[in-house]
Amino acid sequence: MPLLQLPLSHFKALTISTPFLHGSSPTTLLTKPISSSSPPLPTFLPTIRAMRSLQGRVVCATSDKTVAVEVTRLAPHPKYKRRVRKKKKYQAHDPENRFAVGDVVQLEKCKPISKNKTFLAVPFVKRNVPKAKEVVPQDLGLPLESQQA
Repeated sequence: MPLLQLPLSHFKALTISTPFLHGSSPTTLLTKPISSSSPPLPTFLPTIRAMRSLQGRVVCATSDKTVAVEVTRLAPHPKYKRRVRKKKKYQAHDPENRFAVGDVVQLEKCKPISKNKTFLAVPFVKRNVPKAKEVVPQDLGLPLESQQA
């Protein structure tokens, strides 16, 4: 007898027995097995921060709480493959108006302050700066052997 001609009572007798129907499965079957040798993974992953900080020179500081910073980078020339300096100007937030033209600053990415300002200007601390040497007096107060005679 083909399936289409069977009465409905015959199909009601068929039951599907699986623990995964209607969310009735125990939670032990759904969780991953935990190995004791591996440490637990952190609940959050650090975000990838691309182009979060730049370094440049202040070229304009006339606006209130805003400085224009010129960032210079080296990029290969498309045809000649020689490294060429490329410059770009960024508007940066300077809340205390402490930077003047010519200052070297670090630009930190932040949430947009205005249409063009998405960086915060931070003073740039130079690394590997030689320390100032102590001045040693040339005359130690002792007479030389040539001056004793």
